[in-house]
Amino acid sequence: MNNREKDKQEMIYGIHPLMEAVDAGKEIEKVLIQKGLRSDGFKELMALLKELSVPVQFVPREKLNRLSRKNHQGVIAFISPVSFYKIEDVLPMIFEKGENPFFLILDKLTDVRNFGAILRTAESAGVHAVLIPTRNTAQLNSGTVKSSAGAIYKIPICRSENLKVSINYLKGSGVKVCAATEKADKSVYDAQLSGPLAIIMGSEGEGVSPEYLKQCDEKFAIPMLGEIGSLNVSVASGVVLYEAVRQKIIAG
Repeated sequence: MNNREKDKQEMIYGIHPLMEAVDAGKEIEKVLIQKGLRSDGFKELMALLKELSVPVQFVPREKLNRLSRKNHQGVIAFISPVSFYKIEDVLPMIFEKGENPFFLILDKLTDVRNFGAILRTAESAGVHAVLIPTRNTAQLNSGTVKSSAGAIYKIPICRSENLKVSINYLKGSGVKVCAATEKADKSVYDAQLSGPLAIIMGSEGEGVSPEYLKQCDEKFAIPMLGEIGSLNVSVASGVVLYEAVRQKIIAG
């Protein structure tokens, strides 16, 4: 069985099967709905998805037909291989253990292999949780699972409807929020990365969004000594996370 076939097995087709799956406790990653759909149960489904903060994308029927030849009735949902957490639930538990929170925030990361590789590095570096937006983020599928080498099942993934609000929540809770950006003058090796910490990494194409950079307590760059101006985001995440690990070890 190839990855494409595995991904198809992780889909649910139709309004009522989707609602039954949610009632049964299935974790839904995202839902594709045919534009203009107004069939029986549509309003009830939309209310349920909104309550659960499940990302919804309205697409042409042709896209749904390309994904599946089954009778999808205008709705295709993707089942997540993991359960999602809320940062508001995770943070208090870390403080209760007497530990300094260590979070990684991924802004607009869309490549599944990079996502999986970053999860693997984050788990190895002792990151407590990874925070992602509900939209414009990499899909959690068999490719993510494989490239994470199992880390996807070991590290909590928190999903946020509004990253700006979540970042403010972390800052208000005493967590220092930093970002890696090539626009910074300070080197990552001069940044203070010990104590309660959240690090934001952006996409390779766009970097960290300006609105999140404005919220940061500190910004830093990875020194580039060659002709190429940037690193793969997975490699960059490894550099930054392990500099934080080094500083935590030194700080005791």
